[in-house]
Amino acid sequence: MLPDDLMRRGRHVLTVCNACRYCEQYCPVFPALEKRRTFEVADLTYLANLCHNCGECLYACQFAPPHEFGINVPSLLAEVRSRSYEEHTWPSTLGQVFRRNAFRTGLMALALILSILMLAATARTEAVWSSDGSADFYGVIPHGAMVTIFGVVSVFVLIALAISGRRFWRDSGGGPLGSGVQRALGDGLSLRHLHGAGLDCSSNLEVRLPWRRWFHHCTFYGFLLCMASTTVAAVYHGVFGWRAPYAYSSLPVLLGAAGGFGLLVGPLGLAALRQTRDPSLGHAGSEGIDAVFLALLFVTSLTGLALLVLRHSAMMGILLVVHLAVVMVLLLTLPYGKFVHSLYRMLALIRYHAEAMRSGF
Repeated sequence: MLPDDLMRRGRHVLTVCNACRYCEQYCPVFPALEKRRTFEVADLTYLANLCHNCGECLYACQFAPPHEFGINVPSLLAEVRSRSYEEHTWPSTLGQVFRRNAFRTGLMALALILSILMLAATARTEAVWSSDGSADFYGVIPHGAMVTIFGVVSVFVLIALAISGRRFWRDSGGGPLGSGVQRALGDGLSLRHLHGAGLDCSSNLEVRLPWRRWFHHCTFYGFLLCMASTTVAAVYHGVFGWRAPYAYSSLPVLLGAAGGFGLLVGPLGLAALRQTRDPSLGHAGSEGIDAVFLALLFVTSLTGLALLVLRHSAMMGILLVVHLAVVMVLLLTLPYGKFVHSLYRMLALIRYHAEAMRSGF
């Protein structure tokens, strides 16, 4: 449930927007808003995750601060969106802990997982701290131990995301899944709503540049390429019996290198843009989880690329352990931080297109 003061502010802001309708062509939020006469918790949750925070509506609004109406749709929806992450997470306790202090929780998880992986490493301590140049990853951490640890974590994360997505769909008033999926996938893969009604993204009054959209694409597709690299490597090992490390010209390495580069450029660029973007477009309460997510993506990529370059050096063992620890922390935090917005927004887009199709659009 949303706090009473946030609900009152939400109803006030969205009622004024519904009467004005100046911004109805900017993004899906406003056509969806106009289909409603009243606004309850489910409506705010749905609209907040439909928003991609392009910010255009704030600068176009004649009722924005310092007007007495104080209409700021991006800030309102950012706050509701942040609260929805915690509201729908499973287990809810982990979501609360991570949201209250994401940085400290991430550091504690990293220290714990580093310890576990060091214990999982082979009894030959020198395999971690030195290398014979063979780049034998499984000589540091046996394949069985690696698959078991990451398999258990991955199953937990998938279950947590599935439960969170189901809770969001139910609490945002969603109906049966089906219609609207194809259009929603097109919107999600293209990130077309990042730039509002124009070609570029708003970052401040009269400041519209393409960088936010480009860095989002680098991050999004970099993540997908890394997932594809891991999947192909699993097929190589499980189906063909080909053991890592693979040649630099192999498909897993090419996919991983491209994805890793995207996850270096994208998060670093987004973090830099956050320093200059108008703070009125966001909500201070979500800054911690956003920053930790970007940092984990960047460090995951940095350690992965370092491991790729230095896999035949004496640094291979310790780099492998550190990289796997960071990857595991990233996995464990996916259901509780910024990543979950991608799931909620896809579900919100499915509902938006289903409503539009029922209306004949």
